[in-house]
Amino acid sequence: MRNICLSLCLSFLIHHPAQASDWPTGTIEVVVPYAPGGAADVMGRIFVDAMSQRLGQALVVKNAAGAGGLLAARQVARSKADGRVLIVSGAASHVLAPLMSADANVDPVRDFTHIAYFGGAPTVLLAHPSTGVKTLAEFLVAARAAKDPIGYVSPGVGTAGHIVAAYLAGKENIELVHVPHKGGGAAILDVIAGHVKFASMNWSTAREHVASGALNVIAITSDKRISERPDLPTFKELGYGDLVMATWYGLSGPAGLSQEIVSKLNKAVIESLGDARVTRQLELEAAEPQALSPQEFTDFVGGELKRWAPIATRLKEANP
Repeated sequence: MRNICLSLCLSFLIHHPAQASDWPTGTIEVVVPYAPGGAADVMGRIFVDAMSQRLGQALVVKNAAGAGGLLAARQVARSKADGRVLIVSGAASHVLAPLMSADANVDPVRDFTHIAYFGGAPTVLLAHPSTGVKTLAEFLVAARAAKDPIGYVSPGVGTAGHIVAAYLAGKENIELVHVPHKGGGAAILDVIAGHVKFASMNWSTAREHVASGALNVIAITSDKRISERPDLPTFKELGYGDLVMATWYGLSGPAGLSQEIVSKLNKAVIESLGDARVTRQLELEAAEPQALSPQEFTDFVGGELKRWAPIATRLKEANP
C-alpha cells in the first residue's frame, strides 16, 4: 500500500509541476549581458541585493558578455518561462544592439516579458589627460587636426556610448575609429591606461575615474547638468539637442512569464526604490528611477525602438 501511495505522489509531481503560486523556490539567475564592472552590472547588483531581501530568496547575478548584449538576450529569450532565469535588460541589449545588428535573431518586445524599470544614467565623452582635451571644442579640433582618425572606446557595438560618438562624428563630419569592448569595465581600463585616448560610455562607469583625475570628462547626455558636476556641460546646451538620452536598465524575462510571477517581481523592484541604500546608490550613478508597471515598461521599450530606429539605420548603412 505504501509503495502505491509513493507511486501516486511521484506521478502527481511529474505531471503537475510547481505552480506560479509556489514561486520563488530555488535559486533565481539574473543575467547581466556585459562583463563585470560596467553600468549594467552595477545597476543589476543594486536591485538584485534589494530584491533578494524582499522575495526571501537568493537572486544570483551571472555575467554573459558578447555581441553588444545580444548573446545574453538570445539565451534568456530561449529560456523556460518559469521565473528562474531573468535578465537586466537595457537600452543597448534590447534596443540599440538589435537595431544595429543584421542578424539579431531576437525581438525586443515579442520575445520578452518586460517586468520593471530600474533607472537610466547619462553617457559621457571622456579624454585621457595626456591629450590636454577638456572641452568639446578642443575634442573637435583634435579630431580634425589628427593625421589619422582618432580612436574611442565604448562598452560595445550598439551601446549608447557607440551611438553618441558615431552621431557626433556624423554631425561634425569628423572621422573616429570605434574600439568596442565587452562592457564598460574593460573599456574604461583601456582608456585609463592610455591605449586609446578617448571614450564614450556611461557616467556611472566613469565617475570615480573622473573624480580621481584619471580621465577628463567633456560633455554629458543628460537633459540638465547633474548635481555632482555642475560644471559639466550637456550636449544639449552645446547645440546637440538630439543627444539627450539615458542608458536605462530594467528587469525582463522570457516571453510567457505568468502574471503572478511578474507581479511579485514588479512589486519587489518598486519596493526597492523606497530603500534608502538603493536611493543613495542610484544618486551616485546619476540614475533616475521610475516606478513603471509591466505594461508601462513594455510600452516604454517599444517607444525606444521607434525613437532610435532612424539613427541606428543610418549608422548601420554608414558602417555595413
